[in-house]
Amino acid sequence: MKKVIVSRLILIVAISLTLVGCKRSGGGSNTSRATGWQINAKEGGFQYNTKFKEQETAPGLVFVEGGTFTMGRVQDDVMHDWNNTPNQQHVMSFYMDETEVTNKMYTEYLHWIRTVYPPEDENFRKIYDGVVPDTLVWRNRLGYNEVMTNNYLRHPGYGEYPVVGVSWIQAVEFANWRTDRYNELSLQKEGYLKQDSQYEATADANFNTDTYINAPTQTYGGNEDILKGGKLKPQLDAEGNEIGVYASRETGIISPKYRLPTEAEWEYAALGLSELRSYNTYRGRKKYPWSGQYTRSGKRKVRGDQLANFKQGKGDYGGIAGWSDDGADITAQVKSFSPNDFGLYDMAGNVAEWVADVYRPIVDDEFNDFNYYRGNVYTKNSINDDGTVKIVTTDEIVYDTLANGKVIARDLPGEIAQVPVDLDETYLRTNFDTSDNRNFRDGDKRSSRYYSDGFDDETEGEEKNLTSKMYNSPKHSVEVDSTGQMIREYDKSNKRTSLINDEVRVFKGGSWKDREYWLDPAQRRYYPQNIATDYIGFRCAMSRVGSKSKGKNKTKN
Repeated sequence: MKKVIVSRLILIVAISLTLVGCKRSGGGSNTSRATGWQINAKEGGFQYNTKFKEQETAPGLVFVEGGTFTMGRVQDDVMHDWNNTPNQQHVMSFYMDETEVTNKMYTEYLHWIRTVYPPEDENFRKIYDGVVPDTLVWRNRLGYNEVMTNNYLRHPGYGEYPVVGVSWIQAVEFANWRTDRYNELSLQKEGYLKQDSQYEATADANFNTDTYINAPTQTYGGNEDILKGGKLKPQLDAEGNEIGVYASRETGIISPKYRLPTEAEWEYAALGLSELRSYNTYRGRKKYPWSGQYTRSGKRKVRGDQLANFKQGKGDYGGIAGWSDDGADITAQVKSFSPNDFGLYDMAGNVAEWVADVYRPIVDDEFNDFNYYRGNVYTKNSINDDGTVKIVTTDEIVYDTLANGKVIARDLPGEIAQVPVDLDETYLRTNFDTSDNRNFRDGDKRSSRYYSDGFDDETEGEEKNLTSKMYNSPKHSVEVDSTGQMIREYDKSNKRTSLINDEVRVFKGGSWKDREYWLDPAQRRYYPQNIATDYIGFRCAMSRVGSKSKGKNKTKN
């Protein structure tokens, strides 16, 4: 009996030593596997979140596990657009709003802007005016829509309806604001910021995520009562200096940014292809976010009910009142229809949605098939003469006047001023060589109508400025030559402008105003980024950091 007890004790001691050895080796411990030094020591040194498990799902978002799929039209191209030919793309895992951004969400943004930058102050009036949606988009020359013009944005009866009248630029600014408010809340919860500090924000002293990361002492105008007023008490190093006063990216607390989804992300998420696996890719031939080839439900209890909010025919925006009505004549309250397999609502119908991409008729999958996106404009923080980052002050607000006459603020006070990247970042790089990449591989000789096998030098002299780019419309002529062939003549004028340029953005999905044809997630349309409509809204996305899948890794076959 004694031998059995002794054997068990020896076994327990051996296991304990093994576990201690594993812990000391650095596997999830506070000991560095690179140097052997202690991490997160009370005396100071390297501080790092060694207990981080995975990214927390931010408010309003659902997780979309990435994968490989067929992007583009998989049905007949009856309009002969030829602007979304099928191509295989891979999308990284990300998060997306389960619904479109609603009027209530957007009016919260307006309230914050009005509170921090009161429009009664002439210096801030244009800031507020620049973010207010265009409610006049509801007006129609031959229709009476004043009830929406006056009530749609702010009346609680429309609170859970998708916001419209928002330009692409305004949607981007909303996403930036949302990022700051979420990170501000996270830092309060973790004790880095004073509780309820958001109520003390002013034009001269407010929270901005990038400013906090790069120059935390200048956040909130340097107000230490807020910056050091949280429940978290900083440690002191061996010399008595405070450490861990401010959260850094290494803490894992600061979230990636809310942003507009890319076109590839939006289309992938809308299709909801989780049950259409075929070996290592997702099969195409899916027409809608739901299963099947029809817009009406085939389920017994709700058979015949519409699965989305769209225009069913001429003069038919909602159906005949009663059981056959789809419940909406304009937009519908979010979550009125069933979600797709990712848990996303209204990825077809209700409102079309802005995505991040600059529009081009061709998706250049020959150059890139990973996280495809056209629209990168790389910037960096502006630096003062003393080497510190340049924070925008209330006296340095720069306003831009858009093509439609609307005035918007380029940067808000408290943000870090941005400048284009230069040779310091681009010299001898192979992956990018300029700040503005919206025109990359587009509009050069290889993209022009006149491009052939030769590599002749560009035309010099008077003809040099006459464009022959792919989007320049040809002259249509009815004249024929002696052989009966139509004489084709291209427009040589350098005064012609195209509807397609670097300021037009893609919007996806059908809306309450569109026919069934546009409900296909592969459909692509474009609109100027500074103009709003009564049928385009948006939803936000957020990149995922860390593992591709949530929770434990799935068993590999």
